[in-house]
Amino acid sequence: MPITRSAQKAHRGSLRKRVFNRRRKDAMRAGLKLARSLIAAGKREEGVAAVPAAYSAIDKAAKRGVIKKNTAARKKARLMAALRRIDK
Repeated sequence: MPITRSAQKAHRGSLRKRVFNRRRKDAMRAGLKLARSLIAAGKREEGVAAVPAAYSAIDKAAKRGVIKKNTAARKKARLMAALRRIDK
């Protein structure tokens, strides 16, 4: 437990921020899961429609610092690679 008053305040703040960070991360994971499941099922049109929502969620998480910038880039690259594999 935090001892000093400033540490107690910082702890309270981190608990409040945690709610928003978890919400952002859960939205990102849900968008990715939907897009990946549609791509895995071979539903190209639905997968293409789900990708922008997943991109948006990833970018928002990266912008807020929930995930790192390179992690966001990697997730987006792998999502597009999976989408491209449907055509082959």
